[in-house]
Amino acid sequence: MQNISTIAELRERLSGERAIAFVPTMGNLHEGHLNLMRLAREHGSCVVASLFVNPLQFGPSEDFDKYPRTLEADCARLQSLADVVFAPAVSEMYPVQQTVFVEPPPIADELCGAARPGHFRGMATVVLKLLNIVQPQVALFGKKDYQQLHIIRQMVMQMNLPVRVVGGETVRAADGLALSSRNQYLSAEERGKAVFLYQTLQEAQRAILRGGRDFERLEKQSVEALRSRGWSVDYVAVRKQSDLQPADPVQGNLAQHELVILAAAKLGNTRLLDNVEVYLAA
Repeated sequence: MQNISTIAELRERLSGERAIAFVPTMGNLHEGHLNLMRLAREHGSCVVASLFVNPLQFGPSEDFDKYPRTLEADCARLQSLADVVFAPAVSEMYPVQQTVFVEPPPIADELCGAARPGHFRGMATVVLKLLNIVQPQVALFGKKDYQQLHIIRQMVMQMNLPVRVVGGETVRAADGLALSSRNQYLSAEERGKAVFLYQTLQEAQRAILRGGRDFERLEKQSVEALRSRGWSVDYVAVRKQSDLQPADPVQGNLAQHELVILAAAKLGNTRLLDNVEVYLAA
């Protein structure tokens, strides 16, 4: 495995590769990331991972400075999974002040975007830069960040980028908590309570599968359930998988049979994301 920190060296290393599978990360790797790396091996003969904490996608009051940076440990975990690790400095990715940005679609202002203005603009901009630098044939992203995955797919399609985007399934702890680098911010007590987010989404999923179609009521019930347990809730939303628009209780088209329930909520000071997909019989 090669550890590369400059764009010029990376481009030289990858210049002869014709089947690159790329996994962009912000480092502090957990089993969810490693699962994407294993999946990447199925899609390319050269597997590349990036480790870069992107300042553009953090708001002024967010956790950019304290976001865990564990380069040495990450490289050790990637030793048998990646052929190349790209770990640039901020000055390498942004040698001058970034004044050109990707303008994401309107959905970027909803859900997580409503609570984190500018987040998806910064995320899409760095992902476009990384795809341009690495030039992979396949890029892999986790489904836990469902809205992010949707926006990346739209960017790749609308910008005519020659890359196939693959979504990896959410990896969970034994109790069901979705793995996330931010889970380590949870206290021991909070960690025991954190699985309730997933359990709340599962209950909403079961209600829909039993025939419940008052999605707004289901959303409100889920929010109330979380708040009653001490959570601060940004949203619980039932959306169509295809475009992340609100699901219509009247199922008039095929898209209405493929739904996703998304949530973001804080337990203490830790903001957690999760989602569950729902497939209804046609």
